[in-house]
Amino acid sequence: MNTLKRKTAEKLSALVSEIYPGASLSADDLAGMLEFPPDPAMGDLALPCFKLSRTLHASPVAIADALAPKTAGGEIARAEAVKGYLNFFIDGAAFSERVLSEIAEKGDKYGSPDCGEGKTVVLDYSSPNVAKPFHIGHLGTTVIGHSLKLLHEFAGYKCVGINHLGDWGTQFGKLIVAYRKWGSREAVERGEIDELVKLYVRFHAEAEKDETLNDQARAEFSKLENGDPDNLALWKWFIEISLREYQKTYRQLGITFDSYNGESFYTDKMPEQVELLKRKGLLTLDDGASVVRLDEYNMPVCLILKRDGSTLYPTRDIAAAVYRANTYHFDKCIYVTSAGQSLHFAQWFKVVELMGYEWYNKLVHVPYGTVSINGEKLATRTGNVVLLKDLFAEAIEKVKRISAEKNGGTPCSDEIAEAVGVGAVVFHYLSNNRMRDINFVLEDALSFDGNTGPYAQYTYARTCSVLSKAGGRGAFTGGELNDAEIALAKTLATFPDRVKTALDNYEPSEITRFILDLSAAYNRFYHDCPIVTAEDEREKNNRVALTAAVNTVLARALSLICLKTPEKI
Repeated sequence: MNTLKRKTAEKLSALVSEIYPGASLSADDLAGMLEFPPDPAMGDLALPCFKLSRTLHASPVAIADALAPKTAGGEIARAEAVKGYLNFFIDGAAFSERVLSEIAEKGDKYGSPDCGEGKTVVLDYSSPNVAKPFHIGHLGTTVIGHSLKLLHEFAGYKCVGINHLGDWGTQFGKLIVAYRKWGSREAVERGEIDELVKLYVRFHAEAEKDETLNDQARAEFSKLENGDPDNLALWKWFIEISLREYQKTYRQLGITFDSYNGESFYTDKMPEQVELLKRKGLLTLDDGASVVRLDEYNMPVCLILKRDGSTLYPTRDIAAAVYRANTYHFDKCIYVTSAGQSLHFAQWFKVVELMGYEWYNKLVHVPYGTVSINGEKLATRTGNVVLLKDLFAEAIEKVKRISAEKNGGTPCSDEIAEAVGVGAVVFHYLSNNRMRDINFVLEDALSFDGNTGPYAQYTYARTCSVLSKAGGRGAFTGGELNDAEIALAKTLATFPDRVKTALDNYEPSEITRFILDLSAAYNRFYHDCPIVTAEDEREKNNRVALTAAVNTVLARALSLICLKTPEKI
């Protein structure tokens, strides 16, 4: 629709110069004033002439009355002056022809803002803690992060996806202690990450009764930091087991990463940054700990070193950012984490600025809301989690049951069941604004009724079926269009705007909402308009062409939020 807005603004700019000699309003100025009315009865586009009154030295009513008779033509069928507003109504055929021609020409590139050419974006997302399972709490960072990567790639950026694994810290000391006290190699090989979680949960239960276990854990992690070969071997083994498990989930989601460098990768890169902080005079002692004071920026101190000299998350994140800046020369470095970490990122972003790194303003934190289960906080140590593999498995089984009921007892293929089942969970999550807190209710996530992922995927499959029956993708031949056809073309035309908004706001749910809008518009069109069976050849060609456009755009939109596009469901 922005193309329509731009063309209308250009015409209005010329008309203003013609009607009001000496006055000058650029197309850019006028495009910023044009609005999309909330009610179709008020037109497809509107200009509040109040905004022109001072510049043109005329009343809004007079301006609207003067411009209205001269604006028709091209994609604008007519303009109406109503109480100081200039309301534009499109020519459905001309508008639809331009939109469908653009989609046919650009194919799956339609909607790309092409703003990332020659630029690099680094995205840090997913990043689970090793030796802990993938649960519903990881879904946000993983699918929001990957969707943002896909959106940036679509816009022409070179993207580097980094899985900053939580592969270092005291939790490994706890796991080493637990493994040696209550575990065995056979049990871990058999149960893999599930067994590691059991050991981790047991450690915390036992530590409540025997506090010395925490001291033992700290001692074992210290040995690990100092290169103890036995602890290093266990640590590497735990990581291998975890990555095997995580790859199963990433495969189901269609996600790959360019780097798995986790916290441990940066351990030898932190001392240089600590030294720089000292040389800059930024480090001060606070109860024995080394901190950067941020009082004048209305933030608490940023901890850099503990009293014993060990590093913390800000130290590691600063070292990682410096490495990424030097390695990838990024134009943006995006971090997708829970909103609960917003202060942490604000603090170390400010420290990076104070250190003198010129790229500090290229660091972007993309927060998202918390996830709870039936109102209770997630916690691996107590076992209050819903594992993603269990959730996906249940969703896949539900798809098989439903498809068997609809197909005389024969379920769909495993591949389709996985695409639809996993897609249902992902779509459910991404249908919310990312800052919204989610109380995860299993029944809601697995609901296939209404505005859901399966509904959108089914709509795509419907377009595939229609095109198969039509024997081609049709060609738009113009002529009169009905309301359902024009509404569908208008919805297709909003895709570039929605992509731009999603990119600007780091908001994948903008694409999810577009998918629902397009699915609803196509299904209304499908029910109102005979397509393959249309008696009029012109109507048939137009409707098949509209279906082909929906097929192209819906496939691209679904792909941008990590959903697959089975052609049959």
